[in-house]
Amino acid sequence: MIKKYSIKELLNNGNFFLEKKVLVEGWIRFFRNSIFIALNDGSTIKNIQIVLSKNIDKKLIKKITIGTSIKVIGILKKSIGKKQSIEIKSLYISIYGKVDQKNFQKSILQPKKHSLEKLRKQAHLRFRTSIFSSIIRIRHHIAFSIHKYFHEHGFFYINTPIITTLNAEGAGNMFQVTTMDLKNIPCIKKGDIIDYKKDFFQCKTYLSVSGQLEAETASLSLGKVYTFGPAFRAENSNTSRHLSEFWMIEPEIAFYHLEENMNLAENFLKFIIRYIIENCVEDLSFLKENIKKWNQEDNFSILDRLELILKFPFKRISYTEAIKILEKKNKKFFNPVIWGMDLQSEHEQYLVNDHFQHPVIVFDYPSCIKAFYMRINNDGKTVRAMDILFPKIGEIIGGSQREERYDLLLKRMKDTKIDDRKLWWYLDTRRFGSVPHSGFGLGFDRLVQFITGMKNIRDVIPFPRTPNNAEF
Repeated sequence: MIKKYSIKELLNNGNFFLEKKVLVEGWIRFFRNSIFIALNDGSTIKNIQIVLSKNIDKKLIKKITIGTSIKVIGILKKSIGKKQSIEIKSLYISIYGKVDQKNFQKSILQPKKHSLEKLRKQAHLRFRTSIFSSIIRIRHHIAFSIHKYFHEHGFFYINTPIITTLNAEGAGNMFQVTTMDLKNIPCIKKGDIIDYKKDFFQCKTYLSVSGQLEAETASLSLGKVYTFGPAFRAENSNTSRHLSEFWMIEPEIAFYHLEENMNLAENFLKFIIRYIIENCVEDLSFLKENIKKWNQEDNFSILDRLELILKFPFKRISYTEAIKILEKKNKKFFNPVIWGMDLQSEHEQYLVNDHFQHPVIVFDYPSCIKAFYMRINNDGKTVRAMDILFPKIGEIIGGSQREERYDLLLKRMKDTKIDDRKLWWYLDTRRFGSVPHSGFGLGFDRLVQFITGMKNIRDVIPFPRTPNNAEF
């Protein structure tokens, strides 16, 4: 029986398979001179060349078009051509699926450059383009490296609810979940108050924006845990950095203070980037060569930017120090700089790109702009929060030391109008053996965007969910 190989296996171990009969399957990327096929099976950015037999049926040749899926049995040979080192001399070819030539002209399968916006409109087909297949392979390796890092550092992976009754951040719009008939919504008596007791969960529920609070409860028993799952924001934001459905990584660690949390976050990011540089050379090289055409930027180098992350320790400054730096700068910002404001993208980018020229960790933010669960500092004005800012992308990680003191947490919840009755279980964790603990959230899609160098976050997730866009 002839063994089937992936194209990546053959290209990486070509000398071992020389003069052997092999079986490959894939999709035709190019077909030239009625004899040479460039075949790709998705395992690598590279194609393998198939050389057709002179005796091939001419009727079969007419069916061989770009996008057609085929099975090939042949002998692996050294290539005399300059563009490839090995090729397959075909002995047998069969066609799995033909391409409708009438519709082909309208699709993105044609071997020509399309705009990224055009690719988004055919999200079901854009996996077949070189640019998007490279991004998806890199996305896979980033996800794998995340699990690898946490496993090697003693973390336990837990799954937190997607359906929730609360907003972890205490702000922002959420997607509501209901099984009620929207044409006949039950109300309490004759009033206009909806009777959620008639709903599936007998209460008002939403799609979660974070698994942090639940992860905290697990960390206070297991020590080190992390979540890696989808999160949802129902905000009408059409920027290049926001999605309505996105993926979050959220570690929570017992007996960790802010300084340890910052160390973990920095080491974690560097581990991922180092892993990608070492394991995604082909796809990174392809993006390096082609990204300018897609993003229309000059002086752009993905690898240089990734290596810069590894080169220096992240600069750590307090929020107050950051405000002083921004105030001293003669540059006029669109958003005036005032202590107590939330740093905007223009401020973050100035700190990272212009002032320090490498990643920055800003810590000790004003309590008025941060979530209720962050630990209050002794000054009573700031909290033990931290954000990591990256070039081009801005905030990539947000985290804090959590407020472990029951009385202060309860007061903070009341001050920020958080319903403590819904979070009775969260408060319980502070009543029974509370300890200092910390954690952070990493936007997975934003990290993929940074590593691949893509300008728009919609181009790094298979099926982007944004306002007015849920077709696929």
